[in-house]
Amino acid sequence: MGTPKYSPEYRADAVALYHASPRGTYASVAKGVGVNHETLRTWVRDAEHAARPGAGEASAMERENRQLRARVKELDLEREILRRPRSILRGRDQLVSSRYQLVDDHRGAFGVKRLRRILPVSRSGFYRHLAGADARADRARADAELAERISEIHQDSGGTYGAPRVAAELRDGGERVNHKRVARVMRKFHIVGFHLRKKVRTTVPEPSATPVPDLLRRDFTATEPNTCYVGDIAYLTAGNGQLSYLATVLGPCQKRLAGWSIADHMRTELVTDALRAATAARGTGGLRGAIFHSDNGAQYASKELAQVCSELGVVRSRGAVGTSADNAAAESLNATMKRETLQGRKRWNEAREARLAVFRWATRYNTRRRHSGLGQISPIAYEQRSTTLATAA
Repeated sequence: MGTPKYSPEYRADAVALYHASPRGTYASVAKGVGVNHETLRTWVRDAEHAARPGAGEASAMERENRQLRARVKELDLEREILRRPRSILRGRDQLVSSRYQLVDDHRGAFGVKRLRRILPVSRSGFYRHLAGADARADRARADAELAERISEIHQDSGGTYGAPRVAAELRDGGERVNHKRVARVMRKFHIVGFHLRKKVRTTVPEPSATPVPDLLRRDFTATEPNTCYVGDIAYLTAGNGQLSYLATVLGPCQKRLAGWSIADHMRTELVTDALRAATAARGTGGLRGAIFHSDNGAQYASKELAQVCSELGVVRSRGAVGTSADNAAAESLNATMKRETLQGRKRWNEAREARLAVFRWATRYNTRRRHSGLGQISPIAYEQRSTTLATAA
């Protein structure tokens, strides 16, 4: 096994973990992330040096400050303009018209040209806005009248009807109205129907995907390291409503979390980044010849992942659609991660806290966490012991 190479993201997360541990020393944090304490000290020092501006950068900052100070009066004026309305963004469909109305309301004080430049809006569009004032007023009155009828239907439904059902009710009552207009008026007047919270799905089947055989058939008991891996995606929920996603690559034989990737999206690159991280962690030879098993999510059934697997020499394997047991090892890993990091909580306070918690757990999982299936030793220790025994034999 070759010398591990740490990616810039790995170093940055290790430095962030050190700064997020006020009582932690270089030695304690380094032990947790599986590196030498002097290596972590170097990473921290390099990060601080990179953040410290040099003499040339300081001069550039001074020049920039002079330019900014020269614009103070103009910026103050712009701020005064933008303070006038309580909000110019009262809905996506009113964005442009609200800006035009702002120009119309304050052109006597600041002038049309200045207001158009700050907001910004076009000259021709602004004067078309003035010409259409009567038509907009008529539509506003019509929307208000429609909103009253919508509100009655909405209340009669117990507050459950959304735009499609309200529109159907209106049409049955003789009103000629499009459901899109009903939806717009409901948004404008904040009339919201009841809807179940959308369930977050991390496995979305891809119907058009080329079939891939199940080479493991629920047998996750490989006898040799680096012969098979399983992958899955877990979602990380933060208290501010932000979701992050974790893709993992686990070696079931030695229980080692060979690679992982965290992002705020579920695109295929989330999975390929984790697979490439596992390849780098394995050193010389990477994952060439190994089986990579997953579920039938769109990310794992994509052409992009197939190309990356071909590039890395990985043999693909997928379980049956809708059967979590076919990928039980990966599912179990994600369940363990959430149980041990959240410790009874339902979510993290923020996305950064979730990322650092998973990073801390992943490194500890590989280097220190004991596994009953490995004789109560860590995955790295088990792998090193296996390598030593194989060499001695």
